[in-house]
Amino acid sequence: MAIGVGVIGAGTVGGGVIKTLIANSESIAARAGVDVALTHVAELDAGRLGEFDLTGVQTGSDAEALIENPDVAVVCELIGGIEPAKSFILKALNAKKHVVTANKMLLAYHGPELCAAATANGVDLRYEAAVAGGIPIIKALREGLAANKIRSVYGILNGTCNYILSRMTYEGLEFDETLEQAIEKGFAETPPDLDIEGHDTAHKCQIIASLCYATEVDLDDVYVEGITKVTHADVAYALELGYVIKLLAIVRDVDGAIEARVHPALVPQEHLLAAVRNEFNAVYVQSDVADATLYYGRGAGRMPTASAVVADIVDIACRGHAPNAAPFVYGPRRPICDIGNVQGRYYLRLTAYDKPGVLGKVCTILGKNNVSIASCIQQEENKEGPVHVVMMTHETVESALRNALKDIDKLDVIYEPTHVLRVL
Repeated sequence: MAIGVGVIGAGTVGGGVIKTLIANSESIAARAGVDVALTHVAELDAGRLGEFDLTGVQTGSDAEALIENPDVAVVCELIGGIEPAKSFILKALNAKKHVVTANKMLLAYHGPELCAAATANGVDLRYEAAVAGGIPIIKALREGLAANKIRSVYGILNGTCNYILSRMTYEGLEFDETLEQAIEKGFAETPPDLDIEGHDTAHKCQIIASLCYATEVDLDDVYVEGITKVTHADVAYALELGYVIKLLAIVRDVDGAIEARVHPALVPQEHLLAAVRNEFNAVYVQSDVADATLYYGRGAGRMPTASAVVADIVDIACRGHAPNAAPFVYGPRRPICDIGNVQGRYYLRLTAYDKPGVLGKVCTILGKNNVSIASCIQQEENKEGPVHVVMMTHETVESALRNALKDIDKLDVIYEPTHVLRVL
Protein backbone atom coordinates (compact mmCIF):
# COMPACT_ATOMS: atom_id res chain seq x y z
CA MET A 1 0.00 0.00 0.00
CA ALA A 2 1.20 3.52 -0.79
CA ILE A 3 -0.05 7.04 -0.12
CA GLY A 4 0.21 9.15 -3.26
CA VAL A 5 1.30 12.76 -2.83
CA GLY A 6 0.80 15.62 -5.27
CA VAL A 7 2.77 18.85 -4.94
CA ILE A 8 1.41 22.09 -6.40
CA GLY A 9 4.33 24.48 -6.78
CA ALA A 10 8.01 23.55 -7.03
CA GLY A 11 9.45 26.82 -5.78
CA THR A 12 11.36 27.31 -2.56
CA VAL A 13 9.15 25.22 -0.27
CA GLY A 14 7.67 22.92 -2.89
CA GLY A 15 11.13 22.10 -4.20
CA GLY A 16 12.23 21.25 -0.68
CA VAL A 17 9.27 18.91 -0.26
CA ILE A 18 10.00 17.17 -3.57
CA LYS A 19 13.65 16.78 -2.61
CA THR A 20 12.79 15.40 0.83
CA LEU A 21 10.18 12.93 -0.39
CA ILE A 22 12.66 11.53 -2.93
CA ALA A 23 15.81 11.51 -0.79
CA ASN A 24 14.25 10.24 2.44
CA SER A 25 11.59 7.89 1.07
CA GLU A 26 12.78 4.87 3.06
CA SER A 27 12.89 6.57 6.46
CA ILE A 28 9.58 8.32 5.78
CA ALA A 29 7.94 4.97 4.94
CA ALA A 30 9.37 3.41 8.11
CA ARG A 31 7.85 6.16 10.25
CA ALA A 32 4.53 6.25 8.40
CA GLY A 33 4.07 2.50 8.24
CA VAL A 34 3.23 2.76 4.52
CA ASP A 35 5.05 3.95 1.43
CA VAL A 36 4.65 7.68 0.83
CA ALA A 37 5.13 8.19 -2.89
CA LEU A 38 5.53 11.43 -4.81
CA THR A 39 3.03 10.84 -7.61
CA HIS A 40 2.38 14.16 -9.33
CA VAL A 41 3.97 17.65 -9.49
CA ALA A 42 2.24 20.70 -10.98
CA GLU A 43 4.47 23.68 -11.73
CA LEU A 44 4.00 26.52 -14.23
CA ASP A 45 7.76 26.98 -14.67
CA ALA A 46 8.98 23.65 -16.08
CA GLY A 47 12.59 24.80 -15.67
CA ARG A 48 12.26 24.45 -11.89
CA LEU A 49 11.86 20.69 -12.22
CA GLY A 50 15.28 20.15 -13.77
CA GLU A 51 17.07 19.73 -10.43
CA PHE A 52 15.02 16.65 -9.47
CA ASP A 53 14.94 13.06 -10.69
CA LEU A 54 11.21 12.75 -11.36
CA THR A 55 11.30 9.38 -13.09
CA GLY A 56 7.87 7.81 -12.72
CA VAL A 57 6.30 11.05 -11.43
CA GLN A 58 3.63 12.75 -13.50
CA THR A 59 4.46 16.40 -14.16
CA GLY A 60 2.74 19.31 -15.84
CA SER A 61 1.41 22.82 -15.36
CA ASP A 62 -2.21 21.91 -14.60
CA ALA A 63 -2.94 21.88 -10.86
CA GLU A 64 -6.52 20.78 -11.41
CA ALA A 65 -5.32 17.69 -13.25
CA LEU A 66 -3.18 16.89 -10.20
CA ILE A 67 -6.20 17.26 -7.90
CA GLU A 68 -8.27 14.98 -10.14
CA ASN A 69 -5.52 12.35 -10.36
CA PRO A 70 -6.91 9.21 -8.63
CA ASP A 71 -3.39 8.27 -7.54
CA VAL A 72 -3.07 11.45 -5.45
CA ALA A 73 -4.46 11.10 -1.91
CA VAL A 74 -2.65 14.09 -0.35
CA VAL A 75 -2.46 17.46 -2.12
CA CYS A 76 0.28 19.86 -1.01
CA GLU A 77 -0.54 23.48 -1.85
CA LEU A 78 2.77 25.35 -1.84
CA ILE A 79 2.24 28.33 -4.13
CA GLY A 80 1.12 30.79 -1.45
CA GLY A 81 -1.18 33.80 -1.73
CA ILE A 82 -4.97 33.82 -1.78
CA GLU A 83 -5.88 32.85 -5.33
CA PRO A 84 -5.63 30.44 -7.03
CA ALA A 85 -4.43 28.67 -3.86
CA LYS A 86 -7.83 28.92 -2.15
CA SER A 87 -9.66 27.46 -5.16
CA PHE A 88 -7.16 24.60 -5.44
CA ILE A 89 -7.51 23.71 -1.76
CA LEU A 90 -11.31 23.83 -1.80
CA LYS A 91 -11.41 21.71 -4.96
CA ALA A 92 -9.08 19.15 -3.35
CA LEU A 93 -11.05 19.03 -0.09
CA ASN A 94 -14.35 18.67 -1.94
CA ALA A 95 -12.77 15.83 -3.93
CA LYS A 96 -12.12 14.19 -0.55
CA LYS A 97 -8.36 14.63 -0.82
CA HIS A 98 -6.28 15.48 2.24
CA VAL A 99 -4.52 18.84 1.99
CA VAL A 100 -1.24 20.08 3.45
CA THR A 101 -0.40 23.78 3.13
CA ALA A 102 2.18 26.30 4.29
CA ASN A 103 -0.11 29.20 3.37
CA LYS A 104 -0.40 31.36 6.49
CA MET A 105 -2.03 34.28 4.69
CA LEU A 106 -4.79 32.11 3.27
CA LEU A 107 -5.47 30.47 6.64
CA ALA A 108 -5.54 33.83 8.40
CA TYR A 109 -8.13 35.22 5.98
CA HIS A 110 -10.18 32.11 5.19
CA GLY A 111 -9.45 29.55 7.91
CA PRO A 112 -13.12 28.98 8.92
CA GLU A 113 -14.23 28.35 5.33
CA LEU A 114 -11.40 25.89 4.68
CA CYS A 115 -12.00 24.20 8.03
CA ALA A 116 -15.68 23.75 7.22
CA ALA A 117 -14.85 22.17 3.86
CA ALA A 118 -12.35 19.74 5.41
CA THR A 119 -14.80 18.74 8.16
CA ALA A 120 -17.72 18.31 5.76
CA ASN A 121 -15.67 16.00 3.56
CA GLY A 122 -14.05 14.01 6.37
CA VAL A 123 -10.50 14.81 5.29
CA ASP A 124 -7.45 16.43 6.86
CA LEU A 125 -6.27 20.01 6.38
CA ARG A 126 -2.80 20.30 7.89
CA TYR A 127 -0.76 23.49 8.22
CA GLU A 128 2.26 22.93 10.48
CA ALA A 129 4.53 24.76 8.03
CA ALA A 130 2.35 27.89 8.11
CA VAL A 131 3.69 28.99 11.51
CA ALA A 132 7.38 29.04 12.47
CA GLY A 133 8.66 26.86 9.62
CA GLY A 134 10.50 23.84 10.95
CA ILE A 135 9.39 24.37 14.57
CA PRO A 136 6.53 21.94 15.36
CA ILE A 137 4.51 24.50 17.29
CA ILE A 138 1.10 23.59 15.80
CA LYS A 139 1.56 19.96 16.79
CA ALA A 140 2.72 21.03 20.25
CA LEU A 141 -0.36 23.20 20.78
CA ARG A 142 -2.82 20.68 19.32
CA GLU A 143 -1.35 17.50 20.79
CA GLY A 144 1.61 17.95 23.12
CA LEU A 145 -0.22 20.50 25.26
CA ALA A 146 -3.72 19.07 24.78
CA ALA A 147 -4.15 18.64 28.56
CA ASN A 148 -3.41 22.32 29.18
CA LYS A 149 -5.23 25.60 29.22
CA ILE A 150 -2.96 27.98 27.36
CA ARG A 151 -2.40 31.13 29.36
CA SER A 152 -0.14 32.96 26.92
CA VAL A 153 2.02 32.57 23.84
CA TYR A 154 4.94 34.87 23.01
CA GLY A 155 6.47 34.27 19.61
CA ILE A 156 9.42 35.51 17.58
CA LEU A 157 7.88 34.44 14.28
CA ASN A 158 9.62 36.41 11.56
CA GLY A 159 13.26 35.66 10.78
CA THR A 160 13.74 38.83 8.75
CA CYS A 161 12.75 41.10 11.64
CA ASN A 162 14.73 39.10 14.16
CA TYR A 163 17.80 39.23 11.91
CA ILE A 164 17.46 43.02 11.54
CA LEU A 165 16.99 43.64 15.26
CA SER A 166 19.88 41.28 16.12
CA ARG A 167 22.26 43.13 13.81
CA MET A 168 21.11 46.47 15.22
CA THR A 169 21.70 45.17 18.75
CA TYR A 170 25.05 43.44 18.37
CA GLU A 171 26.68 45.33 15.49
CA GLY A 172 25.43 48.84 16.27
CA LEU A 173 23.81 49.32 12.85
CA GLU A 174 20.76 51.36 11.90
CA PHE A 175 17.57 49.84 10.52
CA ASP A 176 18.15 50.65 6.83
CA GLU A 177 21.63 49.09 6.84
CA THR A 178 20.44 45.84 8.37
CA LEU A 179 17.42 45.65 6.06
CA GLU A 180 19.79 45.78 3.07
CA GLN A 181 21.81 42.93 4.62
CA ALA A 182 18.65 40.86 5.13
CA ILE A 183 17.63 41.34 1.50
CA GLU A 184 21.12 40.46 0.24
CA LYS A 185 21.18 37.27 2.31
CA GLY A 186 17.75 36.25 1.09
CA PHE A 187 16.06 36.47 4.51
CA ALA A 188 13.73 39.27 3.40
CA GLU A 189 11.25 39.23 0.55
CA THR A 190 11.38 41.95 -2.11
CA PRO A 191 9.63 44.19 -1.26
CA PRO A 192 9.96 43.37 2.45
CA ASP A 193 6.82 45.19 3.62
CA LEU A 194 4.92 42.10 4.87
CA ASP A 195 7.89 41.26 7.09
CA ILE A 196 9.01 44.61 8.48
CA GLU A 197 5.50 46.06 8.90
CA GLY A 198 4.52 43.04 11.01
CA HIS A 199 1.80 41.58 8.76
CA ASP A 200 3.53 38.24 8.18
CA THR A 201 3.75 37.81 11.96
CA ALA A 202 0.11 38.89 12.32
CA HIS A 203 -1.04 36.05 10.04
CA LYS A 204 0.73 33.58 12.32
CA CYS A 205 -0.56 35.33 15.45
CA GLN A 206 -4.12 34.97 14.20
CA ILE A 207 -3.66 31.24 13.53
CA ILE A 208 -2.21 30.66 17.00
CA ALA A 209 -4.98 32.64 18.70
CA SER A 210 -7.69 30.73 16.84
CA LEU A 211 -6.04 27.42 17.67
CA CYS A 212 -5.32 28.09 21.34
CA TYR A 213 -8.70 29.50 22.26
CA ALA A 214 -11.10 27.65 19.90
CA THR A 215 -12.63 30.82 18.54
CA GLU A 216 -12.74 32.67 15.24
CA VAL A 217 -10.36 35.62 15.28
CA ASP A 218 -10.70 38.21 12.53
CA LEU A 219 -7.34 39.28 11.18
CA ASP A 220 -8.47 42.91 11.36
CA ASP A 221 -8.78 42.55 15.15
CA VAL A 222 -5.10 41.66 15.53
CA TYR A 223 -3.16 44.80 16.47
CA VAL A 224 -0.13 45.16 14.18
CA GLU A 225 2.94 47.38 14.49
CA GLY A 226 6.19 46.76 12.64
CA ILE A 227 9.82 47.56 13.37
CA THR A 228 10.47 50.41 10.93
CA LYS A 229 10.46 53.08 13.67
CA VAL A 230 12.96 51.27 15.90
CA THR A 231 16.31 53.10 15.86
CA HIS A 232 19.76 52.15 17.03
CA ALA A 233 19.25 54.65 19.85
CA ASP A 234 16.27 52.60 21.08
CA VAL A 235 18.31 49.41 20.91
CA ALA A 236 21.17 51.02 22.85
CA TYR A 237 18.89 52.44 25.54
CA ALA A 238 17.15 49.08 25.88
CA LEU A 239 20.50 47.36 26.47
CA GLU A 240 21.43 49.97 29.07
CA LEU A 241 18.15 49.26 30.85
CA GLY A 242 18.67 45.48 30.73
CA TYR A 243 16.52 44.58 27.70
CA VAL A 244 16.71 43.62 24.03
CA ILE A 245 14.10 44.56 21.45
CA LYS A 246 12.20 41.79 19.63
CA LEU A 247 9.19 41.77 17.32
CA LEU A 248 6.69 39.61 19.20
CA ALA A 249 3.39 37.97 18.47
CA ILE A 250 1.52 37.98 21.77
CA VAL A 251 -1.55 35.87 22.44
CA ARG A 252 -3.03 35.91 25.95
CA ASP A 253 -6.16 34.93 27.81
CA VAL A 254 -7.18 37.91 29.95
CA ASP A 255 -10.28 37.20 32.03
CA GLY A 256 -12.03 35.45 29.16
CA ALA A 257 -11.04 37.96 26.49
CA ILE A 258 -8.14 37.43 24.12
CA GLU A 259 -5.16 39.63 23.44
CA ALA A 260 -3.82 39.11 19.92
CA ARG A 261 -1.17 41.65 19.05
CA VAL A 262 2.08 42.07 17.12
CA HIS A 263 4.62 44.78 17.92
CA PRO A 264 8.23 45.39 18.97
CA ALA A 265 8.76 44.86 22.69
CA LEU A 266 11.53 45.19 25.25
CA VAL A 267 12.38 41.68 26.44
CA PRO A 268 14.40 41.28 29.67
CA GLN A 269 17.89 40.02 28.88
CA GLU A 270 17.45 37.07 31.25
CA HIS A 271 14.31 35.88 29.40
CA LEU A 272 14.77 32.86 27.11
CA LEU A 273 13.45 34.78 24.11
CA ALA A 274 16.18 37.40 24.49
CA ALA A 275 18.80 34.86 23.40
CA VAL A 276 17.09 34.12 20.05
CA ARG A 277 19.25 35.78 17.41
CA ASN A 278 19.41 36.34 13.68
CA GLU A 279 16.93 34.45 11.47
CA PHE A 280 15.91 31.97 14.15
CA ASN A 281 12.38 31.79 15.56
CA ALA A 282 11.11 30.79 18.99
CA VAL A 283 7.75 30.35 20.69
CA TYR A 284 7.37 30.60 24.46
CA VAL A 285 4.16 29.04 25.80
CA GLN A 286 2.79 29.36 29.34
CA SER A 287 0.12 26.83 30.28
CA ASP A 288 -1.56 25.67 33.47
CA VAL A 289 -0.26 22.09 33.65
CA ALA A 290 3.05 22.05 31.77
CA ASP A 291 3.96 25.60 32.91
CA ALA A 292 6.54 27.26 30.60
CA THR A 293 7.79 25.53 27.43
CA LEU A 294 10.01 26.87 24.65
CA TYR A 295 10.15 25.84 20.98
CA TYR A 296 13.15 27.02 18.97
CA GLY A 297 14.52 26.58 15.46
CA ARG A 298 14.62 27.90 11.93
CA GLY A 299 11.32 29.57 11.19
CA ALA A 300 11.68 29.72 7.43
CA GLY A 301 13.79 28.49 4.55
CA ARG A 302 13.45 25.71 2.03
CA MET A 303 14.35 22.63 4.04
CA PRO A 304 13.05 23.55 7.52
CA THR A 305 9.64 24.40 6.04
CA ALA A 306 9.71 21.27 3.87
CA SER A 307 10.37 19.26 7.03
CA ALA A 308 7.10 20.54 8.51
CA VAL A 309 5.14 19.81 5.32
CA VAL A 310 6.42 16.23 5.13
CA ALA A 311 5.70 15.74 8.85
CA ASP A 312 2.05 16.57 8.13
CA ILE A 313 2.01 14.08 5.26
CA VAL A 314 3.40 11.39 7.57
CA ASP A 315 0.73 12.19 10.19
CA ILE A 316 -1.98 11.74 7.57
CA ALA A 317 -0.44 8.44 6.45
CA CYS A 318 -0.22 7.20 10.04
CA ARG A 319 -3.89 7.99 10.64
CA GLY A 320 -5.02 5.64 7.89
CA HIS A 321 -8.81 5.36 8.13
CA ALA A 322 -9.06 6.82 11.64
CA PRO A 323 -11.44 9.79 12.10
CA ASN A 324 -9.93 13.06 10.99
CA ALA A 325 -9.34 15.85 13.50
CA ALA A 326 -10.76 19.22 12.49
CA PRO A 327 -8.02 21.71 11.56
CA PHE A 328 -9.60 24.23 13.92
CA VAL A 329 -12.33 23.81 16.53
CA TYR A 330 -14.48 26.91 16.79
CA GLY A 331 -16.57 27.50 19.89
CA PRO A 332 -18.44 30.68 20.81
CA ARG A 333 -16.76 33.88 19.71
CA ARG A 334 -14.66 35.47 22.39
CA PRO A 335 -13.95 39.21 22.58
CA ILE A 336 -10.60 40.47 21.32
CA CYS A 337 -8.99 43.11 23.54
CA ASP A 338 -8.61 46.55 22.05
CA ILE A 339 -4.99 47.69 22.27
CA GLY A 340 -6.12 50.71 24.31
CA ASN A 341 -7.27 48.40 27.11
CA VAL A 342 -3.99 46.49 27.35
CA GLN A 343 -2.17 46.88 30.64
CA GLY A 344 1.60 46.85 30.80
CA ARG A 345 4.83 48.74 31.23
CA TYR A 346 6.20 51.10 28.60
CA TYR A 347 9.43 52.56 27.26
CA LEU A 348 9.20 56.20 26.20
CA ARG A 349 11.85 58.03 24.18
CA LEU A 350 11.20 61.74 24.16
CA THR A 351 13.22 64.09 21.96
CA ALA A 352 13.17 67.48 23.66
CA TYR A 353 14.98 70.79 23.60
CA ASP A 354 17.42 71.08 26.48
CA LYS A 355 15.62 73.68 28.54
CA PRO A 356 14.86 73.94 32.27
CA GLY A 357 11.57 72.46 33.41
CA VAL A 358 11.13 69.89 30.62
CA LEU A 359 10.96 66.91 32.96
CA GLY A 360 8.61 68.74 35.28
CA LYS A 361 6.14 69.49 32.49
CA VAL A 362 6.26 65.93 31.17
CA CYS A 363 5.88 64.31 34.59
CA THR A 364 2.96 66.58 35.47
CA ILE A 365 1.05 65.47 32.37
CA LEU A 366 1.86 61.81 32.99
CA GLY A 367 0.72 62.12 36.60
CA LYS A 368 -2.60 63.68 35.61
CA ASN A 369 -3.22 60.56 33.49
CA ASN A 370 -2.25 58.11 36.26
CA VAL A 371 1.02 57.12 34.57
CA SER A 372 3.94 56.80 36.99
CA ILE A 373 7.61 56.69 36.06
CA ALA A 374 9.84 53.83 37.23
CA SER A 375 13.17 55.13 35.88
CA CYS A 376 14.61 57.83 33.65
CA ILE A 377 17.73 58.33 31.52
CA GLN A 378 18.61 61.79 30.22
CA GLN A 379 21.38 62.57 27.76
CA GLU A 380 23.99 65.08 28.75
CA GLU A 381 23.05 68.64 27.93
CA ASN A 382 23.22 69.82 24.33
CA LYS A 383 22.63 73.54 23.92
CA GLU A 384 22.77 73.26 20.13
CA GLY A 385 19.93 70.81 19.63
CA PRO A 386 17.42 68.37 21.12
CA VAL A 387 18.33 65.55 23.51
CA HIS A 388 16.76 62.20 24.33
CA VAL A 389 14.92 61.60 27.58
CA VAL A 390 14.11 57.93 28.11
CA MET A 391 11.52 56.85 30.65
CA MET A 392 10.27 53.47 31.83
CA THR A 393 6.78 53.47 33.28
CA HIS A 394 5.17 51.35 35.96
CA GLU A 395 2.23 49.25 34.79
CA THR A 396 -0.54 51.33 33.30
CA VAL A 397 -3.40 51.18 30.79
CA GLU A 398 -2.30 51.99 27.26
CA SER A 399 -5.16 54.40 26.58
CA ALA A 400 -4.11 56.49 29.60
CA LEU A 401 -0.56 56.65 28.32
CA ARG A 402 -1.69 57.61 24.81
CA ASN A 403 -3.85 60.39 26.21
CA ALA A 404 -0.88 61.74 28.13
CA LEU A 405 1.36 61.63 25.06
CA LYS A 406 -1.11 63.68 23.02
CA ASP A 407 -0.57 66.54 25.45
CA ILE A 408 3.16 65.92 25.90
CA ASP A 409 3.83 66.02 22.17
CA LYS A 410 2.06 69.41 21.95
CA LEU A 411 4.59 71.00 24.33
CA ASP A 412 6.84 73.57 22.68
CA VAL A 413 9.87 71.86 24.23
CA ILE A 414 9.20 68.56 22.41
CA TYR A 415 11.09 68.27 19.11
CA GLU A 416 9.32 65.22 17.58
CA PRO A 417 6.59 62.73 18.55
CA THR A 418 7.45 60.48 21.49
CA HIS A 419 8.47 56.95 20.53
CA VAL A 420 6.74 54.23 22.56
CA LEU A 421 7.66 50.56 22.96
CA ARG A 422 5.88 48.03 25.12
CA VAL A 423 7.72 45.93 27.73
CA LEU A 424 7.26 42.16 28.02
